[in-house]
Amino acid sequence: MNIDWVHFTPLSALSGGLLIGLAATLLVLGNGRIAGVSGILGGLLDTTSGDRAWRAAFVIGLFAGPWIFKLFSALPAITITATPPVLILAGLLVGFGTRYASGCTSGHGVCGLSRGSIRSLAATGTFMAAGFLTVFVIRRLLGL
Repeated sequence: MNIDWVHFTPLSALSGGLLIGLAATLLVLGNGRIAGVSGILGGLLDTTSGDRAWRAAFVIGLFAGPWIFKLFSALPAITITATPPVLILAGLLVGFGTRYASGCTSGHGVCGLSRGSIRSLAATGTFMAAGFLTVFVIRRLLGL
């Protein structure tokens, strides 16, 4: 295995992780809510939900983040090598997995694990293993 030292950025990764942890902590302490993006977005789309304001602020913050980052540094170049049908299929599979697991990587992987949730441990282990297996099959076995 070779490490791509040009793109190895431990300080920015650590900073990002600390900010995600801080945001999740502030949301749970200040609002009593878990920072699971799929649940927040799902509640925003729910017509019976009475707590849309904080959900909308959270989602707006997700979209505003890169624009704020752009004020201080150049955004990294984005290269997408997958075809549109593959991206659509991937999005549908992620959406299905999120609903099936009753949460996403942020809800289970960040917030659930930090709370010691066994269900989140199982979900995180499952989606990580599925991701590793998918990359292995696509890259090594199929050569795509």
